[in-house]
Amino acid sequence: MTRMTFDRHCGEIVAQTDLLRSHIQGADLSVPVPSCPGWTVNQLLRHLGGAQRWAAETVRGRVTEPLPEGHFRDLSPYVGEDPAILDGWLAEGAGELADALREAGPDAELWTPVPGERTAFYARRFAHETALHRADAALALGVPYDLDEEVALDAVDEWLSLGSLPMMFDHHPELRELLGPGRTLHFHATNTAPEAAAEWVVDLTGDGITWRRAHEKAAVAVRGPLVELLLTLYRRRSPHDGTVEVIGDAKLLDFWQERVAFG
Repeated sequence: MTRMTFDRHCGEIVAQTDLLRSHIQGADLSVPVPSCPGWTVNQLLRHLGGAQRWAAETVRGRVTEPLPEGHFRDLSPYVGEDPAILDGWLAEGAGELADALREAGPDAELWTPVPGERTAFYARRFAHETALHRADAALALGVPYDLDEEVALDAVDEWLSLGSLPMMFDHHPELRELLGPGRTLHFHATNTAPEAAAEWVVDLTGDGITWRRAHEKAAVAVRGPLVELLLTLYRRRSPHDGTVEVIGDAKLLDFWQERVAFG
């Protein structure tokens, strides 16, 4: 289940890239990105643009196995390029991916890193990948960051869905340490209307990680503006820096965040 349509996801890849491009006009791209340790803004941009091109090639080719990723993982060649060089390059990569997705449609079969094997995965993933890396750049450059409510709601849903996939236990066996009686977490956006249903419960009490949109008591609750909740979930901000309110078992929240991460 997604809150946004396939076409909206495709459009957000371009829209979020355009907003990112506006952040870097005249900026010093050699500054470090605190939320992506070891990267400069320049390297962050090359990672995102390279990943978008990788996804576009994946979709165009309807690949049955993953393509090489080295060109957007090894970022050592990029130090401090002129923003003007990257502006058009970023726009081109986002446009290529959106065009490839729209041409394929949401249900084309191809390799995906999680169960599903449909192009819709790449549209949703890269809409939010782009939005969150825009946040990384904004935080590094000290510019304001906001996100459309519908996009932020869908981004939280996607993050929780990916983080609770059973296959994650195979890749990260330490996740099983999270499971135990009474271990529940509640996330509540305080600046949305009731019809947005912007409350989520993460349940660690069973044999796996599950989540649901619900208003329930939990061992720990995290309350704050929707975008700040999203940045907290993605570990772009600390839950203890005053941007959100933590009520209850803060150690459980920290324990959970230490082990669950995506994006």
